[in-house]
Amino acid sequence: MSLIVKSSLIVLAVMLGGWMIFDASHAFVTGHYVTPRNGEGAGQLGPWAKVVRSIGMNPNGTGMRLGFMALGIAWLSMATGFAVNADAGWLRPVGMGLAICTLWYAPIGTLLALIEFVLLFCFARPQSLT
Repeated sequence: MSLIVKSSLIVLAVMLGGWMIFDASHAFVTGHYVTPRNGEGAGQLGPWAKVVRSIGMNPNGTGMRLGFMALGIAWLSMATGFAVNADAGWLRPVGMGLAICTLWYAPIGTLLALIEFVLLFCFARPQSLT
């Protein structure tokens, strides 16, 4: 795998995981997620909240906050695995699974997860991950 692909996978995973952990931590401490301060969507959750509500979950509930935290930790774990050249057998399938599990996080999370999935599917063959 090229250094550009590997670096991209790490950066995307850190962006996704870091933001999810930050946002979940903010929600635990303040009682709400980070939302826009101005404009049409001021104080409102993103489109992901509609997706979560559609399956009967409360986007502001403790379960969702814990889910955000767990998913964020999983993304950072995967990024760490790539960064330290861990045994590559688990990185590709876990990364692809995380990307699929993050598709609901519209709009930015969906886009980043799709990019991550495509990079893993097209460019990160199991034998070339280290």
